[in-house]
Amino acid sequence: MDPTASPSGEGALGCPEDSIRLVETCLQLFTVTDAQLQQIQAALLASMEQALQDPEGPASAVRMLPTYVGSIPHGTEQGDFVVLELGATGASLRVLWVTLTGTEGPRLEPRSQEFVIPQEVMLGPGQQLFDFAARCLCEFLDTLPLCQQPLQLGFSFSFPCHQTGLDKSTLISWTKGFWCSGMEGQDVVQMLRDAIRKQGAYSIDVVAVVNDTVGTMMGGQLGPGPCEVGLVVDTGTNACYMEEARHVAVLDEDRGRVCVSVEWGSFHDAGALGPLLTTFDHVLDHGSLNPGAQRFEKMIGGLYLGELVRLVLAHLTERRALFGGCPSPALLCPGSILLEHLAAMEDPSSGEAGAHVLLQDLGLSTGMVDAKLVQQVGWAVSTRAARLCAAALSAVLARLQRGRELQTLRVAVATGGQVFERLPRFLSVLRETVQLLAPQCEVSFTPSEDGGGRGVAVVTAVAARLAAHRRLLEETLAPFRLGHRELEAVQAQMRGAMSRGLHGEASSLRMLPTYVRATPDGSERGDFLALDLGGTNFRVLLVRVAAQGVRITNQVYSIPEGVTQGSGQQLFDHIVDCIVDFQRKQGLSGQSLPLGFTFSFPCQQLGLDQGILLNWTKGFKASDCEGQDVVKLLREAIHRRQAAKLNVVAIVNDTVGTMMSCGYEDSRCEVGLIVGTGTNACYMEELRNVAAVAGDSGHMCINMEWGAFGDDGSLDALSTSFDASVDQASINPGKQRFEKMISGMYLGEIVRHILLHLTQLGVLFRGQQTQSLQARDIFKTKFLSEIESDSLALRQVRAILEDLGLPLTSDDALMVLEVCQAVSQRAARLCGAGVAAVVEKIRENRGLEELSVSVGVDGTLYKLHPHFSSLVAATVRELAPRCTVTFLQSEDGSGKGAALVTAVACRLAQSTRV
Repeated sequence: MDPTASPSGEGALGCPEDSIRLVETCLQLFTVTDAQLQQIQAALLASMEQALQDPEGPASAVRMLPTYVGSIPHGTEQGDFVVLELGATGASLRVLWVTLTGTEGPRLEPRSQEFVIPQEVMLGPGQQLFDFAARCLCEFLDTLPLCQQPLQLGFSFSFPCHQTGLDKSTLISWTKGFWCSGMEGQDVVQMLRDAIRKQGAYSIDVVAVVNDTVGTMMGGQLGPGPCEVGLVVDTGTNACYMEEARHVAVLDEDRGRVCVSVEWGSFHDAGALGPLLTTFDHVLDHGSLNPGAQRFEKMIGGLYLGELVRLVLAHLTERRALFGGCPSPALLCPGSILLEHLAAMEDPSSGEAGAHVLLQDLGLSTGMVDAKLVQQVGWAVSTRAARLCAAALSAVLARLQRGRELQTLRVAVATGGQVFERLPRFLSVLRETVQLLAPQCEVSFTPSEDGGGRGVAVVTAVAARLAAHRRLLEETLAPFRLGHRELEAVQAQMRGAMSRGLHGEASSLRMLPTYVRATPDGSERGDFLALDLGGTNFRVLLVRVAAQGVRITNQVYSIPEGVTQGSGQQLFDHIVDCIVDFQRKQGLSGQSLPLGFTFSFPCQQLGLDQGILLNWTKGFKASDCEGQDVVKLLREAIHRRQAAKLNVVAIVNDTVGTMMSCGYEDSRCEVGLIVGTGTNACYMEELRNVAAVAGDSGHMCINMEWGAFGDDGSLDALSTSFDASVDQASINPGKQRFEKMISGMYLGEIVRHILLHLTQLGVLFRGQQTQSLQARDIFKTKFLSEIESDSLALRQVRAILEDLGLPLTSDDALMVLEVCQAVSQRAARLCGAGVAAVVEKIRENRGLEELSVSVGVDGTLYKLHPHFSSLVAATVRELAPRCTVTFLQSEDGSGKGAALVTAVACRLAQSTRV
């Protein structure tokens, strides 16, 4: 039953009170409850997420179309740009010349010209429309004093499209009264390019095709917070927002953001929207160019609000609630009430007078309350539109908040379109309703400059800026992207340096004999002590080697600063006291167990139990130790402590300990590799090739000390200015060149210098130098591992960098990620080239066509970086294809390995005695 009909079936009787009641009853149809708004919000959000996750699945109520706009402006955009707007303002086309001067430059107003599109063009062949647009473009440019320079154009095309690139967009369907034939499924950018080329007057590069909503977002006034949502309510309505790219299934991209056009005008959920569709909505839809489509837009868009009002007024007149029941021909004519009429009626100072003027123009005779009642009809229709729009916007805000996993979302929404401009109440109702529906969101609304036209220029400018920055970034990182030929050269140079070092010739590789002659064979048994000294904390370990495996008990002891800086006698007495304490606690007092000594300072070994300390590092300065045999110093301390009975069998480098620790698990392990704070390698060499040690049979583990590789200048061709800066600021300039390109002590510093350089170029952080980035060692190598982690969203990456005082955009975060990747990839590839040189040397030593060998590895960089180990392995496969190399991560190489060196030495000594 029609709720506005009287019980008797007659209309109103002409009494003002009856008319008012009848109008109020009719307008109840346009009331939307808070619960209904929440239902629309939830339904639209569900539809958005379905479309994001499964674009090829069942048809969604909305299209979530990526626009390939991946960045928002940051105020530095500059230059001259041409903008062509089609579809943003109904039956007209606009051309603009926009000069951007950045936030520091003077504000220059765009020049523009509007062209009315003839009805026959709007409804004719598609090519005719684009030819018309190209003629208008050239006509506008003819009025400007231009040289023959190439022009960059942004194309605002405000219809549903499927974009596959920033300058590639296929029309899905016409809206807003356009119905040009032969266009759906066509690339509108190519159509425009062809039409411009036919004109032949100007060299114009169509850089970007932009939805008017995207233009609105990009043209939002810069404020304290990012403007990441665009909302247009013009002839039609739409929204866009910056979505995390990893959530957009069609992109297959896991980093960065992309602007998504929601295309919510097509939203129609029978459960949520159906009950709100009035008889007037159905009549309007039936008489439109696209019945059954764009149902949500037809309740909100400015093209339809006036017509809804007209239908309501005609209905109420028929019911004799208005105008004495006498309609005029104009009132019964579709399209006779427009948005500007509603604007006149809503004017706070002259709204009722505006209603009188409208009614007079429609040829209606008005009574004393007609104008006020007509105002109420207009308010009801526009209020419903604003509340529905708020429900849809709240769905977008909920999606943003959910996608970024935020407790509170702070965002600016750029608004554009004639409805915002002409109906000031619309924004106030919208804002109030959004606060109700999205209480966890702090939303500010900012008008888009120049109705989105400037925003289209900004999109074009951002694309140009990003392209320029991309070139500078690639130029900066190119030296870090090592190709096969460069890595082969490193491998060959290392082979040469290894050979020279083994023969006692001048070489950057010292190739030090360790006097470890065999790896474990699994027959080792017994209890062994191990001592691990490499910092201000050291460990004493009891290592029990049995048929069931290795069991380790250990205790950490500290070395007071006064001891590390005191005399050598004081240091070694303290070490022995700790060993005695450990023996007592383990019930080993009085037992003389074999002991292996991991001593992680530079030493020259003269035997398995002889190691001359070359120099202290890591803050140690104990006197009378450098140039001395540290095993002898330990034995003298044991002798001074009469209660101690210790048999020091071996002094072990941590690299050797790593190899031996893994060798117990895998007998093929003949290489040790450390990639942590520093880097080094060792391997089992044929004794006949070791000039410093007598004998021609058997093997000898060689400590390569490969961190110094390249100190003779052989790596200069690969060294960058950033490497030079790090080297010059180090405590040992010109030394450990290979280590400074690979290890954890230096990678963060290399990244920091690159970031400083890119900031100076204006590529990062808007060119603003930050004090924190000037601080040496502020960028820790662990940040590379965290930033490159596949499990960390870019939001968390930004949090890591912001903790360093680096306020950055999504673009900055992506570029910092690329810098980290380039630096760590070079390090891993160089490390892989070194390992390839080592395993090829072993294969050739043994005259094998194919070699199967394992490498024991330790070090925080290798173990914690998400991609380092796989890059090393891939490089070895590339450079040593005839070697099958297995990488084993060491467990406690410096403790367990030292004990196993001791165990192997005892086994060999016993077999010799037998």
